[in-house]
Amino acid sequence: MPNVVVVGSQWGDEGKGKIVDWLSERSDVVVRFQGGHNAGHTLVVGNQTFKLSLLPSGVVRGGKMSMIGNGVVIDPHALLAEIDRLGEQGVRVTPENLRIADNATLILSLHRDLDALRENAAAATGTAIGTTRRGIGPAYEDKVGRRAIRLIDLAEMDTIGKKIDRLLAHHNPLRAGLGQAPINPQAVHDELAAVADRVVPYADAVWRLLDTERKAGKRILFEGAQGALLDIDHGTYPFVTSSNTVSGQAAAGTGIGPNSVGYVLGITKAYTTRVGEGPFPTEQKNEIGERLGRVGHEFGTVTGRKRRCGWFDAVLVRQMVRIAGIDGIALTKLDVLDGLDEIRICTGYRLGGETLDHFPASRSAQERVEPIYETMPGWKETTRGARSWKQLPAEAVKYVRFVEELIEAPVALLSTSPERDDTILVQDPFAGR
Repeated sequence: MPNVVVVGSQWGDEGKGKIVDWLSERSDVVVRFQGGHNAGHTLVVGNQTFKLSLLPSGVVRGGKMSMIGNGVVIDPHALLAEIDRLGEQGVRVTPENLRIADNATLILSLHRDLDALRENAAAATGTAIGTTRRGIGPAYEDKVGRRAIRLIDLAEMDTIGKKIDRLLAHHNPLRAGLGQAPINPQAVHDELAAVADRVVPYADAVWRLLDTERKAGKRILFEGAQGALLDIDHGTYPFVTSSNTVSGQAAAGTGIGPNSVGYVLGITKAYTTRVGEGPFPTEQKNEIGERLGRVGHEFGTVTGRKRRCGWFDAVLVRQMVRIAGIDGIALTKLDVLDGLDEIRICTGYRLGGETLDHFPASRSAQERVEPIYETMPGWKETTRGARSWKQLPAEAVKYVRFVEELIEAPVALLSTSPERDDTILVQDPFAGR
């Protein structure tokens, strides 16, 4: 049985939480491989709702080993707060069921400060990216700049001083340029010392643990955050996140070989949404957009921000299917389209006098492309709660089949409500291609 990588195929918010939870019941290990606590996964288990930002979705399931890989940047305060919050809901997270890569980069308060200062300055000039201001980007910058504080450093507090000095040699000049006072090294030391005793017990060589689990034949579920269109290289730059969100990062972000990654499942919403700034060719700033947002409850799990809504863009999803090596998709929120008289799907773009079958890399071109739509009849019957193809209206089945044809990937799972059991299984990703 292969392992499975779950990635979003759009701009995030595709419903990964439910699908990962559904798959986690069939897995032995669930591991996060990129991003930070800017992710937001909502899980509905029985009559309880869990909102996770940093922890792998497997933590709410008993008997699962959860791991956070080296590709994730970790705010230790947010980590502990999330662990405590789950504890209040009856979920016990301990070093026995959660291991964190000892070489993972930490997010500090100075990263959050810098993130907010930059966004505020950019907002004044109309150039804000729309970050969550949680310090994700600045932490990744320090990682690449080889000055980051890593989880393992908390186990060596007697030698961490020089590392803090190196970090502040970069940050204090930045703060001065933004009109801020310098940070005292002792303040950073105290901040880290305050969490070290609780966080260090979770540290481990995740790459080694995964290798052991793989050799033992365990099923490993790799959980991505955000969406492929927010990838730092392949997304709508600069309106992207600060990490690679495509499936290739599952290997680099955990230390497992790429030949062990397995089946790639792309979570794909039956329409399109986006949070924050950036191009959005099929956005509907009208009654349709408002309806999709209202029926689909399109508000950010982490930020509470209202999501922009529009028609399904097959061009963008097909592009991510190819780049992320997606074997099959989990199509979510089909029920939100119930009751529409007609449904439109973007099948290409016009740019000037040219027809495009892909989304261009140029920022100006991305803002100028005009979607080419094909219109399909809607359906009046409900798809909500359907658990077999026979329960779906004929027009809904035709819509799903047309999506498959356009994106050049099959539907492996079809989700018809937030409830985990309201899922039509077409192909079990753990059974392979």
